[in-house]
Amino acid sequence: MTEQVLETNAQAAAKRKERGSFIRFVIVLALAWILIHNLFGLTRVSGHSMTPTLQDRDIVLINKIPLLHRTPKYGDVIIIHEHELGYHIIKRVIARGGDRVAIQDGIIYVNREPLAELYTLGESMDMPEVVIPSGELFVVGDNRTAGESLDSRDPLLGSVSVKDVKGYAAFSVWPWHSLMKPLQ
Repeated sequence: MTEQVLETNAQAAAKRKERGSFIRFVIVLALAWILIHNLFGLTRVSGHSMTPTLQDRDIVLINKIPLLHRTPKYGDVIIIHEHELGYHIIKRVIARGGDRVAIQDGIIYVNREPLAELYTLGESMDMPEVVIPSGELFVVGDNRTAGESLDSRDPLLGSVSVKDVKGYAAFSVWPWHSLMKPLQ
């Protein structure tokens, strides 16, 4: 009888340990999901507006951590929620609040200085100088060919609010040939 009680107690302890391990696993999994969902994300590139940096159908890792402590810098590739369109767009920051932007003979000028761009494709159409409002960003696609990128050059979009930035494009995770290639 004593052996049966000891055996039953041992079985109960094993079940409690197994249940505790399962609960810990579920908690760790839930915490990992919450962290990943709130600090990182993935998005698929749709279109050619960021060519040659990003290609149509590339999958990009979104880093949301910098949103907690800084505003986008010049050259950052960011993900923006576009309210009018109802979806996200990926663009490069070339000017911030207070900056002046103009395009002349295919060259973008920021604060009357030509923007040195080694990552672009095509030429921009001329645009008169605009002053970017405080709290806003002037963003463009790397493909400057007319009609290839809906960005701040287009009056339909214009400058975008810093509040609409959803994250920073960290690197392309797919396809394999560009795996883990940092965006510049």
